[in-house]
Amino acid sequence: MGVYVVTGGSGGIGGKTVEILRSQGHEVVNVDLKDSDICANLATKEGRDEVIRAIHAQYPDGIDGLCCNAGVSGACGNLKLIISLNYFGATNLAHGLFDLLKKKGGSCVVTSSNTISQGAARMDLVDMLNYSQTKPVNEERILNIIEKFDESSLSVGNSIYVTTKYALARWARRVSASWAANGVRINTVAPGNVSTPMTATMSENAKAALAALPIPINYGTDALMDPEDIANVIAFLVSPLAHGINGNVLFVDGGTDALLNSEKVY
Repeated sequence: MGVYVVTGGSGGIGGKTVEILRSQGHEVVNVDLKDSDICANLATKEGRDEVIRAIHAQYPDGIDGLCCNAGVSGACGNLKLIISLNYFGATNLAHGLFDLLKKKGGSCVVTSSNTISQGAARMDLVDMLNYSQTKPVNEERILNIIEKFDESSLSVGNSIYVTTKYALARWARRVSASWAANGVRINTVAPGNVSTPMTATMSENAKAALAALPIPINYGTDALMDPEDIANVIAFLVSPLAHGINGNVLFVDGGTDALLNSEKVY
């Protein structure tokens, strides 16, 4: 059995992923802000460094998989948190644990969003985020730019959210070839609207925005995707069973993206 690290594993999609992997007999380390095996704030450099040190100390011989799921929605009201947790919390942690994944020929799965195909991303900021990965000092510069945005606006929050998720998916695509050449696969899941504690606490306006996007497999109901639907895919992608899959962005949204972009095959 393997050793897997899951961020944001105290509830929602991450919680289900932890549950599934443990049911398969794996050792799973849940990294979250609270109620976890390693409690740390991945929205800060100090928190990420703390996790990287702890995992290296506990598993010097390597880990089999990393699932970067921790994140917040565009309705959280904190634009800096969206940037630092959704993007840097995933990419910096993945880079910091890459050597441990390499030791065991492991794999990484990052959680994006199906909204990346709907045109709301700020591509100027996407470019800055992707460029900043090789120059960490730019995280602070990007956060300074974000200070000038209206974080009371739901549309602004959603745009920044999509921006981070687009940048995250593109980052994974860009590193996938070189990582695979070193024995480490990386893939992205792009969930649709999921019923989680995060969506349950959204404002009525935010919930209405979610309801405006149909989910074909749930047609005729108000049901969102179940966290287990996405967690099952993450557990598969991070496993050796998915050895032939690398650099993919897999939409796990019940057919929403196919409905909205039916002519797009790649």
